[in-house]
Amino acid sequence: MSSSEQPRVTLSLVADRAGVSVSTASLAFSGAGPVSDATRDRVLAAARELGYSGPDPRARSLRQGRSGVVGIVFDESLLNAFRDPVNVSTLDGIATGLGTDSNGLLLMTESGAVEGGIREAAVDAAVIMGCSPVFGSVIPALQARGVPVVTIEGGAQSFAAGVTDIGLDNADAAETLARHLAELGHRRVAIITLGTDEHRETGPLTPERRRGMTTAVAADRLEGVLRVFPDAPAWSAGHNLVEEGALAARALLEGPEGERPTAVLAQSDLLAVGVLQAARDLGLEVPRDLSVTGFDGVRIDGLGDRDLTTMRQPVAEKGRAAGAAVVELLAGRPAASGVFVCTFHEGATTAPPPGGAATLAPSDATAPTAAAAPPPATDTVRGATS
Repeated sequence: MSSSEQPRVTLSLVADRAGVSVSTASLAFSGAGPVSDATRDRVLAAARELGYSGPDPRARSLRQGRSGVVGIVFDESLLNAFRDPVNVSTLDGIATGLGTDSNGLLLMTESGAVEGGIREAAVDAAVIMGCSPVFGSVIPALQARGVPVVTIEGGAQSFAAGVTDIGLDNADAAETLARHLAELGHRRVAIITLGTDEHRETGPLTPERRRGMTTAVAADRLEGVLRVFPDAPAWSAGHNLVEEGALAARALLEGPEGERPTAVLAQSDLLAVGVLQAARDLGLEVPRDLSVTGFDGVRIDGLGDRDLTTMRQPVAEKGRAAGAAVVELLAGRPAASGVFVCTFHEGATTAPPPGGAATLAPSDATAPTAAAAPPPATDTVRGATS
């Protein structure tokens, strides 16, 4: 008989070879149930002799009514998403948090989610990344299917939808960066935001566009800076890319020396690298002529040996918490929301503005501001270390 005519090895054949019932053989493979070590060893030995690798996971999924797959919604195309070290580290954390309870991850972009992909995909649960501007349309669709949802940095939108959120103190952390610049004497500062909505428009962030923001992370970080510099102009980057940061910085820095910003607060380290590149191209020395801050505290190609002033966030820890929350929800147990805390890192990209520190009235920048109240039923957890 040729190899193509060999009978397919099944669990039933393994059970016959081991001298046990099919159900006992199945339990031996699953590791659950009252099966002695000796019996399990006998079944596994028979499987090795026959070249049987185990029950078909698709059949198990049908019996359990689950796919074993968790959907992950990114905020950008997968090509762009994996250029962001934050996404990579978060995804690694999610996989770690899920442990052995997941057969795999289904990676989706926001466009795929909106167009129906994740609404129809065979997923047991979904994790929506915080920079995604499509929370409002994707979450209700998943909830209507009874699919558990965990968001990362969903903010008020997640709270309103009643889903578990793994948060970050984005507004307070951004305020910390702004106060640092204020204490150095800066008055003219500008902001480069992450994408603000699903249209990903690049350009000045007008009051009308601010009111239409659907990206929680961008809105929260903007709020934090405006607590200190309420009149600071903002420019939205369509995507979280170095190139987008450079384009935005050139638009903000092309004015006369006495009018252009003396500091730029970028809402991510990737955007901040773009600001550094634009400053170099314009002949500006950082931090002598221009102070630059980022947000994330991750290692980025293109930063070189520059020590960026930034907020360091516990990226992998957030991902692990999201994965663990999914495990709890799939087990029928409640999963509490939580807020991670960033740590300020003063690098070598900030200094007093050209000409020395300006005198600021306490009401302008140094007066304490009440932090926004966090959503109820939320735990605060540790932040990143410097």
